[in-house]
Amino acid sequence: MKANPQLTKFLSPYEKSIQGLVFELRRFILNTVSTTNELIWDNYNAVAIAYSKSEKLKDAFCHISVYAKHVNFGFNRGAELSKRDLKLEGKGKLIRHFKVESMDTFPKEEIKKMIYEAVGISENLNDELRVQSGKPKSIIMSISEKKIRPKNN
Repeated sequence: MKANPQLTKFLSPYEKSIQGLVFELRRFILNTVSTTNELIWDNYNAVAIAYSKSEKLKDAFCHISVYAKHVNFGFNRGAELSKRDLKLEGKGKLIRHFKVESMDTFPKEEIKKMIYEAVGISENLNDELRVQSGKPKSIIMSISEKKIRPKNN
C-alpha cells in the first residue's frame, strides 16, 4: 500500500534519520499484516500512525509515534499482551510502547509475534475484523492547526 502523500509532508520537519525509521517501521508492519489500514494523525505533539483492520482507532492493534529525537512503536492494548522478554514501556491502562532508535537493534521477530497476538486481541473484540473488507487504505484522520515540531533541518 502506498502511503498517503501527506505523510511525507507531515514528517518533513523531522531529521532524515527519523523519517527513514518511520518508513522502515511502516514497511515492517505492512509486511507483517498486509490487510491493515493506516490511520494518520498530524497531532499537536507528534505524528501518530495507527494500524487497524478497520477505519477506526478502537480497532487498532499497533502504532508509530514520531517525536523530534525518537520514534515509539506501540501496542494499543499492550497491557493485555502475554509477558515476554522484551519489556514495553508505559504505565497507562492499555497502551505500551518500545522506543526505537534504529532498525539494526529493533527486535523484529519478537515484535512480529507481539503484532500477531495484538491483531488476535483486536479481532476477539470485533469479529468483523476477521474478514478482509476491501483494499487497505492510508487515511488522514486529522491535522492539528497548532503543532510542536523540530526546527527545520
